[in-house]
Parts: sequence; structure tokens; C-alpha cells
Amino acid sequence: MLKQTLQQKLLQKLSPQQIQLMKLLQVPTVELEQRIKEELEANPALDEGREDVVEDSYEEDYGDERSEAQEDFDMSDYLDDDTPDYKYSTGGRGEEDEKNMPLGSGRTFHDNLRSQLSLLSLDEDQRVIAENLIGNIDDSGYLRRELRSIVNDMAFSQNIQVTEEELEAVLKSIHELDPPGVGARDLQECLLIQLRRKRGDSYDVEIGIRILEEHFEEFTKKHYNKIIKAFDIDEDVLKDAIAEIVRLNPKPGNSSKQSARAVQHIVPDFLVSVEDDELKLQLNQRNAPELRISPQYRDMLQSYQAATKSDKKQKDAVMFVKQKIDSAKWFIDAIRQRQQTLTVVMQAILTFQEEYFLTGDETKLKPMILKDIAEVVHMDISTVSRVANSKYVQCPYGTFLLKSFFSESIAKDSGEEVSTREVKKILQEAIDAEDKKKPLTDDKLAKLLKEKGYNIARRTVAKYREQLNIPVARLRKQL
Repeated sequence: MLKQTLQQKLLQKLSPQQIQLMKLLQVPTVELEQRIKEELEANPALDEGREDVVEDSYEEDYGDERSEAQEDFDMSDYLDDDTPDYKYSTGGRGEEDEKNMPLGSGRTFHDNLRSQLSLLSLDEDQRVIAENLIGNIDDSGYLRRELRSIVNDMAFSQNIQVTEEELEAVLKSIHELDPPGVGARDLQECLLIQLRRKRGDSYDVEIGIRILEEHFEEFTKKHYNKIIKAFDIDEDVLKDAIAEIVRLNPKPGNSSKQSARAVQHIVPDFLVSVEDDELKLQLNQRNAPELRISPQYRDMLQSYQAATKSDKKQKDAVMFVKQKIDSAKWFIDAIRQRQQTLTVVMQAILTFQEEYFLTGDETKLKPMILKDIAEVVHMDISTVSRVANSKYVQCPYGTFLLKSFFSESIAKDSGEEVSTREVKKILQEAIDAEDKKKPLTDDKLAKLLKEKGYNIARRTVAKYREQLNIPVARLRKQL
């Protein structure tokens, strides 16, 4: 049975303008430029430039003179066209895009391997096997798959019957290709392939081969005393042999330019300078253009509103122009509000960490969390988080991720609260200055910090050490 009821609900929803601002707050300077370009292309009512007196006088002096683009413009082109909107949009595969799309002409890592097959003494069947094996080699140069799985793949997908022994024989031939070590199934085999090519060069190479073949586990765990005892050699010989091993490439596939990652250049969002012991903040506008409402659209709207007759076509035209102008206004306001918010938040961070930005000494960094800045600027924590996300600040001491200046606090024995970054700095300095033959364990590092007034548990020291990408003491040991 149907029943009609009346309910009241209190909902909190973001307007489209607020959502647009939140999205713009998150993007860094490089992405903002692209976002502005996209908006300029999508909205004809949005224009580049500054609205000033010079522009108005230019219009008055030249009166009816208009550019070719303005004369060709006709609102009827927008209103009377029955073509669906989706036919004007493109997914990046239009004819014009295809013509201007740059195509890479370089050879890939796998192409280089296949081109070397002609140098090997392989019959037709072995060549087919070799091409399948090369296809299964990853970008690091390793063959991670089991040979049994490759046998099954060739049987089901290509109807080629081979055995694991045949694959093994062809794989040994692939090991002769360049770069050395390609086609190995693990790190031990990769290093051995490279070192065996140098066999006969020196006694150190021979000892290095024996270490990898007979005591690889001891080598990885740096149990050097066991190796010295097993081979009955002195420490200098072992040191030279390990030096030969360390020179090898653990990822031969990544040695090619095609496998290397492109270098990502960091563009700072904030520029901080020190002038007469005062901090100067500047927002990096880079190539972002100034925006304004198109004068043509303003005049068009006024002419439509001043018209005496008002039919459906006229109303649709007015609605279209007003929507575009409103959208342009919202976007310009969002950009301005973004700049204002970024400046306010960054200025608060500069004031909070003034001692650090004046000196560059990391030990001067104060404990600072998002809530501290949010309370100063009277904004929500989520807004401050969006500002700090993916933004970089350039100061006289380098370019840093803004988020890195936020850290938790640790209480010293004296009761003073210090930043965790200060503790990490002291930890890094202690490890850099340690005796590499007897590196400091986490327990010793905890005692060292305790002597300096930082009462930190060993597991906390281990956590900070891992955050600094520093291995355990055993792996830092050197001869």
C-alpha cells in the first residue's frame, strides 16, 4: 500500500565552484598551466590579457575595425548547427593530431636483442625458441618465468613442441648477447655471466667467481669472515674481489637508454628569498597567462539584451552567452582564490618555520602538523593538505617538497619538543661518521641519541632509519 510522507533532511553539498577550487588547489604549477590552456580552448568567453584603459581606448579609436576572426564569428553558427556535440570532441586521435604526433624511431631493448640473434649459430627451430625467450625477458634483463611455463605456452599458442633441455641450450646462447648478464634467472646468475666474461683478466676475478658460485649467501649477508676462512685468503684479496663484483650491473636491461625513465624536472610553486634578514615570498606564476572576460562576449550580451524583439532563438542565444560568461567568471575567481589561498598558507608556514628559512639549519625546524597551520589561517585541515600536496618551494638552500616541512614532535629529556626531522638529521650524521668496518647497530644508535637527550626506543630508531632508506648495520659493513 502506497503511503505519502513528508521528511526533512539536512545535507551538506559542495557547489560546482567549490569543487573547481578544490581541484585547482591540488594541482601544482605545471599542471595549472595545462588546465588554463584547456579552459581557454573550451570556453570562448574566456580570454587572455588584462582589462585596462589602453584596451578600451584602442576600441574607441578604431571603432568598427574588427579582426578577421571577429568578423567570421556568427552566433548562428552555435545555435543553428544540428550536429551532435560529441562530433566536435576528440579523444586525442583526430586527423590533425595524427599528423602532428611525434613518433619514436628508436629501437627498444628487445629489438636490440633480436637483432643480435643473427650473430649466433642457431638453426630455424632454435631461432624461434630464442625469440620466444627474448619476449619473456623483462625490462631489467631477467627471465623471471619458469622454462616449463614457456614450454607450455609454445605448445598451446604456437603448436611448437619443445623440451626444457632445448630451451636451456638456447638460453645459454642468449647469455652471450649484450648487455652482459641479459637472460639471467636471478641475481647470482646475472653476476656470474658478467664475471665469467672477464675470466682470465686477474686473480681477483677468479676469486669473485668462486665467491658467487660457492658462498653467494655469505656474500649477500656480508659474512666476510666465513669467506676468508673458507678460501684461506687475506682481507685485501677479498676486498679486491668484492670490488670486482660491485662494479657489475645488477640490472643489465635498464642499462639501455630505451629502458631508462625520463628525467622529471621539478618546477617550484613558491619562491622564497632572504633579503636583509627578512623572508620574501613569491608565487611562481611561470607561463600562466592573465585571464579576463572576452570583450566580444560582453558586447554580444549587451546587444542581445538591448534588442526589442525577443523570440526563442534570441533567448537561446542570450542563455548560451550568459552561461559561457558565468563559467569564465567562476574560473577566473577560482584562479584568484587559489593564488590567495596558496600565498596565505605558505606565508603562515614561513612565519612558523622562520628560523629554519633564515638559516637553512634543519635542526631549527619546529614540529609542525597540518592542524597548526589550519588554526593560523582559519581554514580547514583538508584545505591546507591540498595546498601542501605535490607543491615544491625553492629557497636559498634548495628545492623541497612542501609536505616535508610537516613533522611530528618528540619530547626531549628537558621537556622541549623537537621535530622528528631534527632527530633524523642527527641519525643520518651519526651513520655517515660511523666506522664502516663496525657500523652502529640500532641499539647503539638509540644509546647515542639518548646521550644527546633524545629518549627514543630502538624500534623507533629502526623506523626512522628505514624512512631514510638506510640499510641495517650488517649490510652497511665494509672491509
